[in-house]
Amino acid sequence: MRRFLADTTPLRNTDYRRLWTAGIVTVIGGQLSIVAVPQQVFDITGSSAYVGLTGAFALVPLIVFGLWGGALADAMDRRTLLMITSGGLGITAVLFWAQAAAGLDNVWVVLSLLALQQAFFAVNQPTRSAIIPRLIPATQLPAANSLNMTVMQFGAIAGPLLAGVMIPVVGLSTLYLLDSVALLATLWAAYRLPALRPTGESRRAGLREVFAGFAYLATQKVLLASFVVDIIAMVFGMPRALFPQIAHETFGDPSSGGLALGLLFAAMSVGAVLGGVFSGWLPRVRRQGLAVIVCIVLWGLAMVGFGVVVGLAAPGSSAVFLWAALAFLAFGGAVDMISAAFRSTMLQQVATDEMRGRLQGVFIVVVAGGPRIGDVAHGAAAYAAGTAVAAAGGGILVVVGVVIAAFAFPMLVRYRVQR
Repeated sequence: MRRFLADTTPLRNTDYRRLWTAGIVTVIGGQLSIVAVPQQVFDITGSSAYVGLTGAFALVPLIVFGLWGGALADAMDRRTLLMITSGGLGITAVLFWAQAAAGLDNVWVVLSLLALQQAFFAVNQPTRSAIIPRLIPATQLPAANSLNMTVMQFGAIAGPLLAGVMIPVVGLSTLYLLDSVALLATLWAAYRLPALRPTGESRRAGLREVFAGFAYLATQKVLLASFVVDIIAMVFGMPRALFPQIAHETFGDPSSGGLALGLLFAAMSVGAVLGGVFSGWLPRVRRQGLAVIVCIVLWGLAMVGFGVVVGLAAPGSSAVFLWAALAFLAFGGAVDMISAAFRSTMLQQVATDEMRGRLQGVFIVVVAGGPRIGDVAHGAAAYAAGTAVAAAGGGILVVVGVVIAAFAFPMLVRYRVQR
């Protein structure tokens, strides 16, 4: 059984263990703000259109500063950059708390702070990811990435549940304050890291360095292919924009949301956590490229199954259909976690250290931007053909798209880990 449980070998490294343990606290705190921001926007405006604006205000700085942040991570000491961005996130959380506690009720202040927060986050994430290969051996990277993904998905479950319980008791502003306190854990872990100075010749982080990252990516066909298949999976196969309508029209939730809505949003994260817990076999997989292809095909098939269940379920149908839908989403979350762990490992192993930060920046843009585009695509498809067709059809497009990508990028299928 131990061979299948998560490999905790990377936790023997003191620096990695501090960073990972601090991440548990920080991720849960960050999820409190993720719930608080759209809720506050809706409280102020009473409009879902304004809530939708949070996506635009978050996506633009994610793209701009994700790319620039990767260049920064290659040009300066990564320990210092992680401390700066973690401190920036903490200060932004304090500003969120201050405006909420003062009762400003200004939606543009909230959206502006959100953009600032996402700018710090976009630099912080590629920096943190680029640090890991400097702390542990390459053979432990699959296990380390699996542990990181498990923490992120655990936070995606625990944070929203805690927020739902706490808002009526302590108020929305307290969630922001707790987020700022939680960030102290990562700041402390970063402070205890050794110096992580750049290993390459780059000492600038301008536009030329960003383009140099893209030029380098174009020469690394395996990494380019891994980004392409992830975009296919997230754009065509992420049906989360359909969850409110499905919860209300198919599973009988009130229009303002209810238990079914919460379960739909949590199901993928539950599956991802289970996938992480039973990820002990990941380090033994050598053909990681083929594993990514298989996982994304399984993700697409899971979304097809989800759409079929939604199509078969009558309005207000029994719990059997709901649990079947949740099972497909959970299975999708598990295989997506495995795919993400392999793709992160491939990036960290193939890219040189002097380019690793910039490629991690591209990775963050793909991971964050793909689902946002998927929201738009699924919303339009549901409007035209219904939620069941949108979900199942998207899953079919994922399978077809990934098979085409496998033929177009055979080097991804052939990729093997060098022991």
